[in-house]
Amino acid sequence: MKARHRTSTAGPAAGRLAGRKYRWLGAALLAVMAVAVVAESAPGDAWPMFRGDPALWGVAGCALPAAPSLLWTFKSEGPVKCTAAVGAGRAYIGSDDGKLYALDLATGKQVWELKTGGPVESSPLLLRGVVYAGSSDASLYAVDAATGRVRWKYTTGDRILGAPNWVPAPKGGVPWILVGSYDFKLHCVDAATGKSNWVFETGNYINGSPAVAGGQTVFGGCDALLHVIALADGQKVKEVEAGAYVAGSVALADNRAYFGHYENEFQCVDLTAGKKVWGFHDRDFPYFSSPALARDRVVFGGRDKRLHCVRRADGQPLWAFATQGKVDSSPVIAGDKVVFGSDDGRVYMVALADGQRVWSYDLGQPVGSSPAVVDGKILIGADDGNVYAFGRKPE
Repeated sequence: MKARHRTSTAGPAAGRLAGRKYRWLGAALLAVMAVAVVAESAPGDAWPMFRGDPALWGVAGCALPAAPSLLWTFKSEGPVKCTAAVGAGRAYIGSDDGKLYALDLATGKQVWELKTGGPVESSPLLLRGVVYAGSSDASLYAVDAATGRVRWKYTTGDRILGAPNWVPAPKGGVPWILVGSYDFKLHCVDAATGKSNWVFETGNYINGSPAVAGGQTVFGGCDALLHVIALADGQKVKEVEAGAYVAGSVALADNRAYFGHYENEFQCVDLTAGKKVWGFHDRDFPYFSSPALARDRVVFGGRDKRLHCVRRADGQPLWAFATQGKVDSSPVIAGDKVVFGSDDGRVYMVALADGQRVWSYDLGQPVGSSPAVVDGKILIGADDGNVYAFGRKPE
């Protein structure tokens, strides 16, 4: 389906992916390699954080069956709006019931739960045996992944909705954790102790997760700016006018940032020049979904009830897939397929090459959360409070 669009260009075409190692995802990709090679992926047997990796590419390191079966469900007591973090045979996910859960990946059975003081919409980060998750009680929790015991709690000035990210400490040692808050600030804390390294203040809420690449962190906010911050000391490198507030997260590649905003445009920004390279506008609906990046294309959802795929070089549309509800769910590329949810109550899988439907499953409730894709399985939450796992049925 071709979408009506307006595309503006203001810079050179996207270059090759310097220094990236391509992960070929098996024979299923051979038919589409020429047009849609995935550039980098999360590990095939883990999905440790929101979007899979610190640059927030939204690419899985495994392929999916053409027709996944429902493997199990887990029921929480509130809508599930975040993405699971998965590793070492467990999935970690929060709920609006105020709890963080650890589930057995094979069966969906609960291993432990942790009660916080508010809804947990912040997608967890799994790093070195510790789960880091924000809560609407304004706190970032560091929780032992094996036992559910709280190691430390770091308090901000307002709720945390965006997922934490991490970086190696500039001088070695314990990693640093980054998280944005509705107190208008990006916080950087020591992963072992929760002590603050630095704080960067913006002009409004920070709703998304900060992306990390090249010694910098990049994120948008409700101040309608794209912020570029030095990781070593939290100092501003530059800011770029986005044109409207940015509710989703940014994906980074080749020193360019890809993101959508509330005034109905999806953008590519050159971080070195501090200028927009191109902008994609289809219809007058906002973009809350975070993008997934393949080598030559970008995939993202819109409140126009569509999943869009555009060319990375210039923003020209390649295809659009229509659903019956808004698509705030952030898509994940898995081999030659794309997985995402919609407010029409369905989980969809479409072909990366042309956007044709491969599979869908009707959950009956809006799906605003984003999938985790690991070891041939899809994990996704819904507004009915359930976490659903799909994959190939064991023989």
